[in-house]
Amino acid sequence: MLTNMTTTFIARLRANDESAWFELWETFGPVIRVQLSRWGRGRIGVETVRDLSQETLAALSNSIERYDPARGARFSTWLLAIAKHVLGDEIDRRMALKRGGGKANASFDESWMKADAAMGVDDAYEASVFRAKVEAAIRMVERETDFMDFSVYRMRVLDGQSGKEVADSIGVSEPTVSRKLAKVREVLRSRLQEVVTTYSFTRDELDEAERNGLTLVPNSAAGEQAGSQKTADVMFDDAIAEIYHRQMELRAEDEQNLLG
Repeated sequence: MLTNMTTTFIARLRANDESAWFELWETFGPVIRVQLSRWGRGRIGVETVRDLSQETLAALSNSIERYDPARGARFSTWLLAIAKHVLGDEIDRRMALKRGGGKANASFDESWMKADAAMGVDDAYEASVFRAKVEAAIRMVERETDFMDFSVYRMRVLDGQSGKEVADSIGVSEPTVSRKLAKVREVLRSRLQEVVTTYSFTRDELDEAERNGLTLVPNSAAGEQAGSQKTADVMFDDAIAEIYHRQMELRAEDEQNLLG
């Protein structure tokens, strides 16, 4: 079920829109590089990982024309299948060169379009793709909100400081901290909805935010069941902090890999 936002983004990729390519690379590049490094550890080096991750993202847009949403593949499955294909092709090519011969690129098996546990899509990988989407939304909010407002959100939520600590640090009252927090949270909910919609091929992916504690619509049923909107907001902020810190761990692993 490709949404309008998804198809619009893919259209930008096909049109060689540089900003679209940058968005895709900035969001999922670290996930792909870490996955390739884990698969190819001991067989491929840092430069090869960089090259293969770029090839993976390039192959991503080329394969969309063959994508059939009715067959049930998630966006994350699409990424994983292409990354495996690109890595396998590189290793096969190297083995052929060692034997003294060449090897043509293998054809891309389209069986990946069907949801299948045999693809090796595990919970850890699925979670890393979702965390990349959340980080992308946070980056968008940081760029478009007032510097002080986002600084309050960063200190209060991402850095885990108390309202009093944040208020004392920037010289405002705690109610002011709460208002700035609410303002940024509202924008973040909106941007999360946009990012999730853009990179979602299935209903399961569209529902992923709620399953991870991120209620995107204030006063929704999830918020009411939590007891109050205030409780729902606290749960939302806690989930954002957890996801953000896990994503920073992945980025740290990616940076360590790039250093060799």
